[in-house]
Amino acid sequence: MAGVKTKFIFVTGGVVSSLGKGLASASIGALMESRGLKVTLLKMDPYINVDPGTMSPFQHGEVFVTDDGAETDLDLGHYERYVSTAMGKKNNCTTGQIYETVIGKERRGDYLGGTVQVIPHITDEIKRRILAAAEGYDIAIGEVGGTVGDIEGLPFLEAIREFAWDWGRENVLYVHLTLVPYITGGGELKTKPTQHSVKELTGLGIQPDILLCRTDRILDRQIKSKIAHFCNVKEESVITAKDVEWIYEVPLVFHEEGLDAQIVEKLHMWTGSPNLQKWQRVAQTLNNPKSSVKIAVVGKYMSLKESYKSLFEALTHGGIGNESKVEMECIEAEKVEEVGAPELLGQVDGILVPGGFGDRGSEGKIEAIHFARERQIPFFGICLGMQMAAVEFARNVCGLAGANSTEFDPNSPHQVIHLMETQKGIDAKGGTMRLGAYPCVLQEDSLALKLYGRKRISERHRHRFEFNNDYVKPFTEKGMVLSGLSPDGSLVEIMELKDHPWFLGCQFHPEFKSRPLDCHPLFKGFIKAALQNRQTLREVPRIKVARP
Repeated sequence: MAGVKTKFIFVTGGVVSSLGKGLASASIGALMESRGLKVTLLKMDPYINVDPGTMSPFQHGEVFVTDDGAETDLDLGHYERYVSTAMGKKNNCTTGQIYETVIGKERRGDYLGGTVQVIPHITDEIKRRILAAAEGYDIAIGEVGGTVGDIEGLPFLEAIREFAWDWGRENVLYVHLTLVPYITGGGELKTKPTQHSVKELTGLGIQPDILLCRTDRILDRQIKSKIAHFCNVKEESVITAKDVEWIYEVPLVFHEEGLDAQIVEKLHMWTGSPNLQKWQRVAQTLNNPKSSVKIAVVGKYMSLKESYKSLFEALTHGGIGNESKVEMECIEAEKVEEVGAPELLGQVDGILVPGGFGDRGSEGKIEAIHFARERQIPFFGICLGMQMAAVEFARNVCGLAGANSTEFDPNSPHQVIHLMETQKGIDAKGGTMRLGAYPCVLQEDSLALKLYGRKRISERHRHRFEFNNDYVKPFTEKGMVLSGLSPDGSLVEIMELKDHPWFLGCQFHPEFKSRPLDCHPLFKGFIKAALQNRQTLREVPRIKVARP
């Protein structure tokens, strides 16, 4: 295939799930970008759901939203945090999407006279999507979700196997992430799981070129030699994927192991020398913070950190931007209802209430916001967090007894949060919310404008409910500043308090656009305010306040 420019790297995983294929893929992307290459990534998810938008956070973790409104796997968040390329709908595909497309073609008669089969029709559609995502890039990294051996992943593995034949073996690289566990009782590392995982993969026709061995310690040469011998790879292609304290150190660890050099050599590419100074500065800041700050995150899914992956990473970015360590205290909103905000939040420097759905824990979130407002603790509300801030303000400042969101109480006398007009009459759940990037205009002399430094911004959304404009007057009369509005002024995007050190809620999800190398201004400002609050409290000792 003359004229081929794009090179392809396919990342698979073996032995167990959750080894970090997404982070490994993103880190490879960061290394390739550091060499001056234009990089994109694609996540291929074997589940039958069309997208993760309707899946429980306990099942799937966070749903990451792109500018073009795609509800995608959380790994796309990793991709955007490690490379400069913005992800979109074409960067995530699922078994559900693939079959939906193929069956649609069959119904239209595109295959008239033919028998539609997994091979070639399903695999051809997978390959078509890989090529569509890769167009215009030097390197495309395709991550296959799940674990080698999962039955639902077989069509994707067959598609990437065929890809080497279609595109040329010299243009395709297979990277396999596997586990090398340390057995405490025996006092040694075990390579057998890796050997069996590679055997499974080669049985499907894919010989990995590089092995990333997830382990808690550096692999010595003897272990690497053994793995290389039994897995049919070169010893220098056995890479230690050692556990690190901070995920942003992974590209540096891979570089020290020679991974990027191996990749460009095997793909026959000429590149510049890697420039990893930015990543080194991030690692330096994370490992040597000048101060620390404690942030309480009061939410609904606190037992599973993956549910708020981008949020926690954005808080870390806020710490990087302020050269500070951010200690995150995850608090279940229902616990606040049981124990009270003073007991749980009396020793924190800032309070954040994130997005979510459903009324479970809503009163605990409102109580946490009430505590933050009255005690002058920096508060940041995101999506539902902003809506709950509006409910708290309506009840306790505006005197609107029984105020609530229509989502939680359709019979509330004061529905300060209600269903968007464009959402009325929509029954389908998948892909029907207000999704993706929308513009917002910031008001003069506002905290939001000071933080962003520009009047017009664009942020990503995922919601059905909005602030009810019937309550604009009572809110503004009592000191709430509606500092961010849609361009036509119909939708409140940001609200903030005048007489408070830092109290801001936004309808959008700023965490989706925060990067370790470019912290989102709202998170940077929030952490800065929390640090200032901490300094104030050092001068004036904290006093535990009994629950009213």
